[in-house]
Amino acid sequence: MNGVELALPARASLGEGPTWDPVGARLVWVDILASRVHWYDPLTGRTSVMATGQHVGAAKPRAGGGIVVNLRDGVAVYDADGAFRWLHREPVPGRRANDAAVDASGALWAGTMRYDEAPGGGTLRRVAPDGTVEPVLDDVAVSNGTDWSPDGSLMYYVDSPTGRIDVFDVDRDTGLVRKRRPFAVVEEGAGFPDGLTVDAEGCVWVALWDGAAVRRYTPRGALDRVVEVPVRRPTACAFGGPHLTDLYITSARTGLGERELSARPLAGALMVLPGAGQGMPEVPYAG
Repeated sequence: MNGVELALPARASLGEGPTWDPVGARLVWVDILASRVHWYDPLTGRTSVMATGQHVGAAKPRAGGGIVVNLRDGVAVYDADGAFRWLHREPVPGRRANDAAVDASGALWAGTMRYDEAPGGGTLRRVAPDGTVEPVLDDVAVSNGTDWSPDGSLMYYVDSPTGRIDVFDVDRDTGLVRKRRPFAVVEEGAGFPDGLTVDAEGCVWVALWDGAAVRRYTPRGALDRVVEVPVRRPTACAFGGPHLTDLYITSARTGLGERELSARPLAGALMVLPGAGQGMPEVPYAG
């Protein structure tokens, strides 16, 4: 498996959003279409699952305990005791939540998309720790991977159907972004960019939906590594483990026929590439 190992033989419909929780020393990830948040402890192999009641695009640890979740109808939190409350509720028929990320200030950048993936039907919102919502983008199709350079001066972002990873400059005073431009283009036939993460060297790792691979791009946008995975639809990647050196990769089964699933039985599994590089600590949501 080109160094890639099976971490958890999950059969996720649409596994997404792996995030390392250093407090619990475990990985949190979601199965969007199953409306489930999963936790995985790689040391013990223990897992736990929580139902969210509606499609969940992402789940991230909170500074005060519990998690913040990007749900179909908006952004909410589960407190450490499991109590649920909405931070921002904005239900739109035909639209659901997708990937999300937390910036250095502890704000959540929450993406959405239409179920039919119509161009312009998705959004990107910044939800500050006090719950204030700031529109960032209102004309995307499939809002996906988001992360920042080690010095916080750049934000990388994926709208999957464009076939690109884009980059923005970050305003130091407001934390908002400007000057969007292409960072790297995935050539036709190689799959579509999905979830991404940035390592301590400033390199961008991105999962390629329908590309059966994860790629690493240098800070200049040059392709310098391709990691093949035993699934057609890897969805996202993140560094985890006690030293943040292992790259965890989620995947999906949705939309695949019986022949494909028979040929690639690990579809939907959680995979890991040990010793892939050096990741950066995840910032918890500060709200």
